[in-house]
Amino acid sequence: MDTRLTEVFLTHSPEETEALGEALAAKCEGISAIAMTGGLGAGKTALTRGIARYFGTRDSVASPTYAIVNEYRGRRRICHFDFYRLDGEDALYDLGWDDYLTSGSLIIAEWSERAPNAFPPDTMRIAFEALDDTTRRITVTLC
Repeated sequence: MDTRLTEVFLTHSPEETEALGEALAAKCEGISAIAMTGGLGAGKTALTRGIARYFGTRDSVASPTYAIVNEYRGRRRICHFDFYRLDGEDALYDLGWDDYLTSGSLIIAEWSERAPNAFPPDTMRIAFEALDDTTRRITVTLC
């Protein structure tokens, strides 16, 4: 029996996507990771900005494409990964992935499809689809 809950949302601006991130962050109690999939410009970083705002970060939230991971401080530490340039799952473990997962931080990973088996069972999965220049279909699956 599949016990996962799936919800689909439509947003029409980056601000709406950020607001959705804030709402989803309230559901992150007991969640250790968020795995995001979707193309360039689909809204992954905007959603992350909303999640970080919910947890009270004052840090600037930006895509960690070149850094691989950015960390944000707040009521809950957030480790924001971008797997786009990752050379497979082995490279992720070389970065100390296991340590991040056990740190108590909320792990948010963009381009998670590049390391699909790296996530714990309690991962929230979020898929982004750009329907036009501003509209996004965001499908959220909770464990």
